[in-house]
Amino acid sequence: MKKACIIFGDQLSESLSVLSHLDKEKDTILMCEVNEEASYVKHHKAKIAFVFSAMRHFALRLQEIGFKVIYTQIDSKENTGNFTAELKRFLATYDADALIFTEPSEYRVKKMAQSWETLFNIPVKMLEDDRFLITPAEFSHWAANKKNLLLEFFYRMMRKKFNILMKDGHPIGEQWNFDATNRQFPKGNISIPSPFNAPIDSITMEVIDSVNEKFSGHFGELSKSNFYFAVTRIDALRALDDFINNRLIQFGDYQDAMLENEPWMFHSHLSFYLNCGLLLPLECINAAEEAYHLGKAPLNCVEGFIRQILGWREYVRGIYWLYMPNYASMNYLQANRPLPDFFWGAQTPMNCLSQCIGQTQKWAYAHHIQRLMVIGNFALLCGLSVKEVNEWFLVVYADAFEWVEMPNVTGMILYADGGLLGSKPYAAGGSYINKMSNYCKNCHYKVKEKTGTTACPFNYLYWYFLMQHEDKFRTNPRMSMMYSTLSKMEPQSRLLIKANAEDFLNSLKPAKYT
Repeated sequence: MKKACIIFGDQLSESLSVLSHLDKEKDTILMCEVNEEASYVKHHKAKIAFVFSAMRHFALRLQEIGFKVIYTQIDSKENTGNFTAELKRFLATYDADALIFTEPSEYRVKKMAQSWETLFNIPVKMLEDDRFLITPAEFSHWAANKKNLLLEFFYRMMRKKFNILMKDGHPIGEQWNFDATNRQFPKGNISIPSPFNAPIDSITMEVIDSVNEKFSGHFGELSKSNFYFAVTRIDALRALDDFINNRLIQFGDYQDAMLENEPWMFHSHLSFYLNCGLLLPLECINAAEEAYHLGKAPLNCVEGFIRQILGWREYVRGIYWLYMPNYASMNYLQANRPLPDFFWGAQTPMNCLSQCIGQTQKWAYAHHIQRLMVIGNFALLCGLSVKEVNEWFLVVYADAFEWVEMPNVTGMILYADGGLLGSKPYAAGGSYINKMSNYCKNCHYKVKEKTGTTACPFNYLYWYFLMQHEDKFRTNPRMSMMYSTLSKMEPQSRLLIKANAEDFLNSLKPAKYT
């Protein structure tokens, strides 16, 4: 049997399940850069360049180890612009008896791929994506009959299953989670290691030029000076080693901290490579665990990093496949306000948002607290459109694919799923940002002022949010203290908060970016 195989742009792993089913003498792999994938939302230029360059390098690697690869570049005259048309063109010249591929990571692409058997009248075999540590079916089995799908219990199950940071059936350190110790803010001068920068070769330069020409209207900056990504397996492993040796030792302590003009901090910056296949989750987990056993990093740092991969990453993927396609249309709080213009590069006097969005525009990156507690918190408190916020997060971050972006935004950031993912909304006033950052020092607004024209908008927006949704959250046990405080508030104070919040919300200019 002669098989045709298609490999998608986030499946760049030599251990990809489909590769073990191919005959190097008979079978042929198709890889293609298509406009439809780059433009169904207008992805950040650096994100497109990263994926395309990594794809081109991976195709060359497959050829080096003996596979036959047909590759279509974005600027090829023959390129039809979408997967189905490219596959049709490929099958017209390649006489295949069957089509085989690893399951796509996104619902939209999977639905498209499921139509190919009928469309092309060819047997299709879709294989499980075993780069993840738990299958959607296994997650569904774990979730069955549970009232609440708590991350903590899922994480404990995964720790036991893979015997990570365990001894004699118990967690090392006698506790599962060290999150409470991972919320420190740096005091005095602190030395932050330089981020990993991979060398740029002629392939990447060609991609950068093509993307700047073809996608010039897309968000974000793209040049040789701000392209730092690893685009090969070898360089991705170097990025992993760089994190383990230089930043893991302080990652846990400062993982929630934010400093002005310091986008990288002590974070790993490995999600780019995990989410496109250049790194595998278990090898990252094992590297961190080994660092702990060798005395290179403390337990709170290692556990915090492992929890992000073994716990959160696998958990959000499980949530995605458990609830799609309905998850995409959930809007529990009826949030429909248009995205403000400064999300696409306009100026804002709110320094925290200016810092986080500005670095996103330059680097296609912001760490998880910047995404959740600054940008996401603002979107939640302002009732920004669930659809538009999801699209923005999918567009601007180079590690964003729908399976990981949507549960984080719809579930964790916007509480639009009504609590399927999180037990309460992640809402906070300006004091949290002031505690975990130095952004407030150089802000136009005053974080200690609660109301008035110079007060930090997060302060009155927070209480206004609680007022607006009191019917939904007053009985939530995790929010009882906030509502107790609200109930003691003088009527005049509540009216002033409402007036300040509505004035601010009415002053937001809707985005014109399309």
